[in-house]
Amino acid sequence: MRAIVLDRPGSFRVAEVPDPAPGEGQIVVKVDACGVCGTDIHIVDGEFPPTPYPITPGHEFAGTVAAVASDVQMDLPVGSLVAVDPSLYCGYCRRCRSGRGNLCENWNAIGDTVSGAFAEYVAVPAVNAYRLPEGLDGQLGAMVEPTACAVHGLRRLGPLFGDSVVLAGAGTMGLLLLQLLVHSGAGPVTVVDRVPERLEVARKVGAAQVAGSLDDLKDERFEIAVDATGVPAVVDGVAGLLDRGGRLLVFGVTPAEATMSLSPFRVYNDEITITGSMAILRSFAPAVELIGSGAVDPRPLLAEPLPLEEWGTALQRVRGGQGIKWHIRP
Repeated sequence: MRAIVLDRPGSFRVAEVPDPAPGEGQIVVKVDACGVCGTDIHIVDGEFPPTPYPITPGHEFAGTVAAVASDVQMDLPVGSLVAVDPSLYCGYCRRCRSGRGNLCENWNAIGDTVSGAFAEYVAVPAVNAYRLPEGLDGQLGAMVEPTACAVHGLRRLGPLFGDSVVLAGAGTMGLLLLQLLVHSGAGPVTVVDRVPERLEVARKVGAAQVAGSLDDLKDERFEIAVDATGVPAVVDGVAGLLDRGGRLLVFGVTPAEATMSLSPFRVYNDEITITGSMAILRSFAPAVELIGSGAVDPRPLLAEPLPLEEWGTALQRVRGGQGIKWHIRP
């Protein structure tokens, strides 16, 4: 089969590699679509320390079941359409045993630490596969993983009925978070992004107000602030828009060495709550239901999928902020 092989940071190729066979407890998925994520950019740049090289990346994917190991007891017949949770938690470390598998001390993930889905086929644990409802295709199925991350983030944030929200970033994750915020009963949501085309999409999927800069909102205050950019200055900027008693969700991935300038006195005096959100935790099945029911609609975010040979083009478009969500169809 053909697959992207990342030999080392900055060096990748389309290669012929052996077809996978299902090991114990595994299925093989014929990949229909796999999304290009910011994490993939970090892996290409050598900025994701858990990643070994060479590796086939790709962790946001869906496809049809092509083979099933004899010991698999789940209802996953050949030909069924599935989305796959890439999480590979050990199950025995202190974090896993306390129900915090996303913070696993031996964390692994399909496409991040073991070969993933920028390939024609991929072998995965059967327990990580979720059958998709009728009416969904592989591209919508590939949006389950990022939606599951957003669901976990909203759970971390807690109840928000009627609360005003400022959301920084109208990329894939920002627009999924926006839809979940509206669906969860948030008050008016203001979305900030520098790209006018993305703000137009934000309006279509539920933003009550949009702005091209945080400076445009300097006289406003919000009960909740969400950063989906990973830009340290933006995290500080949205935190500065919080009202007393406000809550900040740091969702975007900043550089590890970045710091915040939020005043500890203000955290104390204004009772500011700061919350982080890391990946997926028991949120994959709800994400399937949300997309299947139409409560979350990824379609306004999607571009036409590119073939495997244009993976480098997709990376360039993500880096350049072109479009919103790019998929590869191997």
